[in-house]
Amino acid sequence: MNEDAFWQLIEDCRPSQPDPDADLLADTLTERLARSPLSLVVGFAEQLAWALHRLDRKEYGHDLGGDAFLYTRAAVVAAGRTVFDSVLEDPPAFTPYATGLIWAESLLYAPDRAYRRITGEEWDRSTRYSYESYSNTEGWTQDGP
Repeated sequence: MNEDAFWQLIEDCRPSQPDPDADLLADTLTERLARSPLSLVVGFAEQLAWALHRLDRKEYGHDLGGDAFLYTRAAVVAAGRTVFDSVLEDPPAFTPYATGLIWAESLLYAPDRAYRRITGEEWDRSTRYSYESYSNTEGWTQDGP
């Protein structure tokens, strides 16, 4: 799955009604992914990890604990590509997510739930980029972005 397909899937699955914790988005993504080839689930997980990794930077998370920072970054991704790109371009655009504690923890589990539905097994997921908070060492260096 390429980046454009990832963002299109997020957009296609976003509900029209308010979804403050992205639970409806995660459920819809899980359903869609569970009806797809396993390679699409893996590709989605890779793109999700890459997006979260890109937001794992000092200017966003310096005042947040690990889980809060992860779930807040997930909320930015759940808000869609336009919001994600605006946050990358203008770090203060992240502030409402951090100060309002806008979380989307359930988004993190959508590929795992789809994998389990397709295979009947738990997924010991390993992606190229870690999405765990503070794992993007380049984003946390003094000279980093």
